[in-house]
Amino acid sequence: MDNAIQVENLTYDYPGSEESPTIQVFEGLNLEIAEGSFVAVLGHNGCGKSTLAKHFNAILLPTGGSVHVYGLDTQDEKLLLQIRQQVGMVFQNPDNQIVSNVVEEDVAFAPENLGVPPAEIRARVDEALKLVGMYQYRTHAPHLLSGGQKQRIAIAGVIAMRPRCIVLDEPTAMLDPQGRREVLATISRLNHENKITVVLITHHMPEAVLADRVVVMTDGGILADGTPKEVFSQVELLKAAGLTVPETTMLLYQLRRQGYDLPLDALSVEECAQTLRRFLAEA
Repeated sequence: MDNAIQVENLTYDYPGSEESPTIQVFEGLNLEIAEGSFVAVLGHNGCGKSTLAKHFNAILLPTGGSVHVYGLDTQDEKLLLQIRQQVGMVFQNPDNQIVSNVVEEDVAFAPENLGVPPAEIRARVDEALKLVGMYQYRTHAPHLLSGGQKQRIAIAGVIAMRPRCIVLDEPTAMLDPQGRREVLATISRLNHENKITVVLITHHMPEAVLADRVVVMTDGGILADGTPKEVFSQVELLKAAGLTVPETTMLLYQLRRQGYDLPLDALSVEECAQTLRRFLAEA
């Protein structure tokens, strides 16, 4: 499988000043994101995950090493527009990405600025709104929508650019539980049905469970990397880094500490219940 994003020996320093020194975030970081995958990058605040995300479409550029997006070097200024057409970004606050007073006009904004012909823009806007389940709101005012609906509009605006990869930086941080469910369902559908590569930056364990792969960051480095079951089974490692695990995993972990021979790879409530049922039946 080809890589959507290739990070090699990445070093990044936030510039300092006379009053404060340069802050190094990464030193020799390596990471590959496969095309068509759904990867959650997990970690506590300040671990570097958002800084890493901004390297994926050249918002930030490496101090050392390289980042390639579908084979394009992010440090080549001539490739900047092409890179940002390949990788779309969705941020925490949808209000910061919504620029129009009508939903369909907002979704059309980016394609218009890319010089897409009007008929093609109409088709892209309709397609994007249908993909995120917001087509019926196309003539509504965005400011009257809920937080989850606004975030789906922001995602539609990115989809209308026809990116091959979407990077979402804490997209549910400002949403209520219902809005969070709406956005996560949209992200999963875009990946599974439309084969869009998804990189989800988060510190919420239940969100990371939805991904095919979880990359755990701490202090500018990668602590763990694998499937959700592989990563969250490493309870002691994650606890030592100040991170938690899903409640189901923690329940099984606490039972193991009491001497019960239980696996730690049941992530959903249903899987956990089945694991406990089998254990009790065999006891």
